[in-house]
Amino acid sequence: MRVPAPARPAERVGTAVRAPAHELDAAETITLLGTDEQAGLTEAEATSRNVHNGLNVLPTGRATSALGRFFRQFKDPLVYVLLASAAVTLSLGQLVDSSVIFAVVLLNAVVGLLQESRAEHALTALAGMVSTEVRVVRDGVPIRLRAENLTTGDVVLLRAGDKVAADALLLSAHTLQIDESALTGEAAPVTKLPGALPRATALADRRNIAHAGTVVTRGEGTAVVVAIGAGTELGLINQLMTATGVPTTPLTRKLSGFSRRLSVGIVALAVVLFVIGLLRGYRAGEMFTAAVTMAVGAIPEGLPAAVSIVLAIGVVRMARRGAIVRRLPSVETLGSTTVICTDKTGTLTTNRMTVTTVVAGDRTHEWTGGGPLAPALRECLLTGVLCNEAQPADGTTAATGDPTETALLTAAREAGLDAGAERSARPRVDVLPFESGRNLMATVHRSADGRLTGYLKGAPEKVLARCHGQLREDGTVGPLAESQRETAEALARRGLRVLAFATFTPAGATAFPAGAPPDELTLVGFQAMHDPPRPAAVASVAACRRAGIAVKMITGDHGETARAIARNFALADGEPVVLTGAEIAVTPDDTLAGVDVFARVSPEQKLRLVTLLQQRGDVVAMTGDGVNDAPALRKADIGVAMGRSGTEVAKEAADMVLANDDFATIEAAVEEGRAVFDNIRKFMAWTLPTNLAEGLVILVAIVLGTQLPMLPVQVLWINMTTAVFLGLALAFEPKEAGIMARRPRPPGQALMTADLLRRIALVSVILVAGSFAVFTWQLGAGASVTEARSITVTVFVFAQIAYLFSCRSLDRFRPTGWNPWVLGGVAVMIALQVSILHLPLMNELFHTAPLTVGSWLLVLGLAAMTFLVAELDKFLWRPRRRGPGSRRPFEKGTSAPALVRPAG
Repeated sequence: MRVPAPARPAERVGTAVRAPAHELDAAETITLLGTDEQAGLTEAEATSRNVHNGLNVLPTGRATSALGRFFRQFKDPLVYVLLASAAVTLSLGQLVDSSVIFAVVLLNAVVGLLQESRAEHALTALAGMVSTEVRVVRDGVPIRLRAENLTTGDVVLLRAGDKVAADALLLSAHTLQIDESALTGEAAPVTKLPGALPRATALADRRNIAHAGTVVTRGEGTAVVVAIGAGTELGLINQLMTATGVPTTPLTRKLSGFSRRLSVGIVALAVVLFVIGLLRGYRAGEMFTAAVTMAVGAIPEGLPAAVSIVLAIGVVRMARRGAIVRRLPSVETLGSTTVICTDKTGTLTTNRMTVTTVVAGDRTHEWTGGGPLAPALRECLLTGVLCNEAQPADGTTAATGDPTETALLTAAREAGLDAGAERSARPRVDVLPFESGRNLMATVHRSADGRLTGYLKGAPEKVLARCHGQLREDGTVGPLAESQRETAEALARRGLRVLAFATFTPAGATAFPAGAPPDELTLVGFQAMHDPPRPAAVASVAACRRAGIAVKMITGDHGETARAIARNFALADGEPVVLTGAEIAVTPDDTLAGVDVFARVSPEQKLRLVTLLQQRGDVVAMTGDGVNDAPALRKADIGVAMGRSGTEVAKEAADMVLANDDFATIEAAVEEGRAVFDNIRKFMAWTLPTNLAEGLVILVAIVLGTQLPMLPVQVLWINMTTAVFLGLALAFEPKEAGIMARRPRPPGQALMTADLLRRIALVSVILVAGSFAVFTWQLGAGASVTEARSITVTVFVFAQIAYLFSCRSLDRFRPTGWNPWVLGGVAVMIALQVSILHLPLMNELFHTAPLTVGSWLLVLGLAAMTFLVAELDKFLWRPRRRGPGSRRPFEKGTSAPALVRPAG
């Protein structure tokens, strides 16, 4: 039973080390925290500390209450105008009108609040799918744990690719390096070693501490947690940061600007209307009513709610297809993606490597396993077993680890080698872990007679550059043949991933001073493996290219291997252009943009590529799974991390996480992103002309000196009911056929395109002319003002119903898919309109009267005319369309537009 030492004034047992942890040694810290270096905490003790100390999370500030979020819904210029209108009508004693305006505003706020709450809950659930996990020892057993459940005294296990989740004092370290740039600003990884340091040691020099928020880039180690949450160095920085709001998206900013301009225009027009009315002899009270009616009619109240609902639906649809959106801006940005820079392994391919060819002693073996093993062949397979981090199969479970390394173990097992026995006979005494910068890994092993032997594997060009001899088939060593490089390239041209294997004699047990790989190697052979393409990836790449999206492959494979795979995926119309890391370094930017495949690239080169494409105006989606991908993921417009194989730091840097690591999911997400923008434009195309027409009807009536065709309460009835039961149904529109046959939407394109402005103007004119003509005709035919206004209101409602069906597609005559929300909304709207006309109570509240059969026929005729004119507009203007509405296929032989712009 552990007995914690008495707490010092500067420290407290089981909570956090309050004296600078870096000045304590490991044994003292273990005692102070009441833990055990080997067994860690017990589960019961850890749970108790979680309750006492809180979870390992940074303070997020005071959560906004439901009431606060409710009032936040009123922060919109359009809502301000509505509230002002309600105040004016109330001051004029028009209680019913004022109440209806307030009801519209309240309904909009409730819809926004409910949608915001649903979105927050959905994002919280999705965040749980990609939350950081850590490896920790509890009750003597290594387990995986959610980072927020860490507590002081936990013993954590660190390895390359892990994100450090709490401040922890190192107990042991083996070639451990950590990237602390997020904390200290130092770009180079820091080598970490256990051992106490002086109290005055600066943060950047505390080599014995792994800090929260940093990333392990190399090696492995164990550490004991000394501070969590707000008590970490990252927590201290967090306290100094000023609170920042939720980032706005480009679309949100455009809509906000549009709302402000529209509000200013509506208010200005209302003032002009008031002045004109006074000049024509109307009373001030009447003109207040008319101005308010015009303002209320012109305001698209449902626009904010519709946008939020469309975005939320997009998030849900993407999640169903395996794309977890971590940042909402991704939803709208995805639709304008012009370039996808994709990893190969696991994204385009299945990441199920299988050794197909082994070359040893100048003899090529098309691998099937079995048969006698020549000395060189056995040594090549043995090197793949020993210089390997994967765990071999044990009879009940398959080999686990990196797919490339498990493939090596499988090949050795098929040849009759027992990986477990071979490793036991030659225990490892040192290791140089694999890093993308050097593209090789080496280990040192001690045999039963005490002799040390080094084993190495890596990229052929890296290994061959250090080899001075090669193993002959009979096991003797001879000079390195020049043909070995050609052998590796020939395998790569077949689309195989090639690894070279070598041995060396270390100078001592510590064979890698300063982390440098050894020289004077002896080549023992090559193993080439195949990673089959994902079945849907080939079709998805073709779909992206048809959509005008260039697909560039970034891989760690040999250049010739990458070229062969690029051909299989048809990344280019002709022979794909391939550059390796060494070639990229000396290639000018103008040429680099035209490259299809990048092989053997460094993190800096990935970042350079993304930056270059963005500077040329492209919207870049970048995929990645490793620590070295994080800078490019963060820089890209859309960073896409792998949910299964990705490191925690890659997921943290990304905007979107692929739950299945499949390229086809990226194409699906782009498709959904385009559908989101489509549906927002459809709603705008539907609501803006009807709102504009309502305001213009009032304006025309004042200018002509006639009675108002509609009262404020009637205008509000139209807006309140149609926006909810008709307009919001467009948020659920299925994506249109051919959506991935369009060119990408230019990121700077305005919401109000020429096509949309023309459609708005055309439909507005129809509604104004039709409704005003009906109102005037009814009065001339002897109808009362109430009856004339009733038919005018009904014309607006049914014209909106007819126009809704036209807006299901802005340039197709037949919408794609089935939308039951539209039919349901239309049925409810018709029932409501019949009730306002034929129920006595509704007649009294809204100043309406029943319609005759002839009036109903006239209403239906005008509604049909609205639909037909909108459809005729599609027919007349469709051949001239370009941009997001265009369905015109690319010319034969140019499956995608040229994304490489000429210099100058």
